[in-house]
Amino acid sequence: MQFKRVAAAMSACAAVASGLVFGGSAANAAPGCPSLYVVAIPGTWETGHDKRPSPGMLARVTDDLPDSAEVAYVTYAATAFPWEGDVYGASKNEAVSNARGMISAMAERCGATDIALLGYSQGADAAGDLAAEIGTGLGPIRPERISGVGLISDPRRSPSDIQVGPAAPGAGAGGPRVGGFGWLSDRTRTICIPDDLYCATAQDDFVTRFAGFLAQSSDPSPANIWRYQMEVGAIVSDLMTQGGLPTLQAQLSDGANEKRVKDLESFYRSESHHSYGSYRVGNGQTALSWMHNWVSDMA
Repeated sequence: MQFKRVAAAMSACAAVASGLVFGGSAANAAPGCPSLYVVAIPGTWETGHDKRPSPGMLARVTDDLPDSAEVAYVTYAATAFPWEGDVYGASKNEAVSNARGMISAMAERCGATDIALLGYSQGADAAGDLAAEIGTGLGPIRPERISGVGLISDPRRSPSDIQVGPAAPGAGAGGPRVGGFGWLSDRTRTICIPDDLYCATAQDDFVTRFAGFLAQSSDPSPANIWRYQMEVGAIVSDLMTQGGLPTLQAQLSDGANEKRVKDLESFYRSESHHSYGSYRVGNGQTALSWMHNWVSDMA
């Protein structure tokens, strides 16, 4: 009889442990804990230190999610140029740091809550960097806590990332992330309009690639020197296979610079970077409606 009581107690403990580990009712019963915590990072100029967190482009992704989901927006400088206060690198690093703190706090408070990361433009740059950190085992939480990562117009998009909708050419202007998303590769989705130069820079456009690298490294960290070396090394290696310095000089000629100015003017007039609300990715869905439905299914 005593053995039966011990066995029953052990079974009860196992059931509680199972709930804690696999998200069962015991863990989900924690008061105030959502089933899904959605951390969304707005794009450049969509938020700032003097503004409340602003959904911007991501509003149509996060609005009307199931009640079991909790959405939180990241506030950061969201600037790009030195005369705005923070250079791009410092602004993005602040977004990564703030988002890291938010998910760490939620993960500690609610052990069964899953987490989704979203970002648009500079926000996608930051969300992608944090996802890569977590996916390669360097982040504040284990990769299995992340249900999904959704990136819209990611300046660090890699040709190997899983794209939703028509495949965009080239890669992001900032160059692909060294090491990719690791264990989160299968749960990360990126959307890039083929004409959006922020996320679709031609592989042989070395002027833009070098400019993107300089923006990414504009707030350098000694801990990332090895990464900077690998990133600039990849650009130089590609340049050498495409003709070396004469190729770069040709891209910096007066004629090439005039064409680049015209191409940029055409890009800004096209509004492609701001057109994800109408950009169709298949099955009658826009980029934003697709991502909304994808995140809803996680909750």
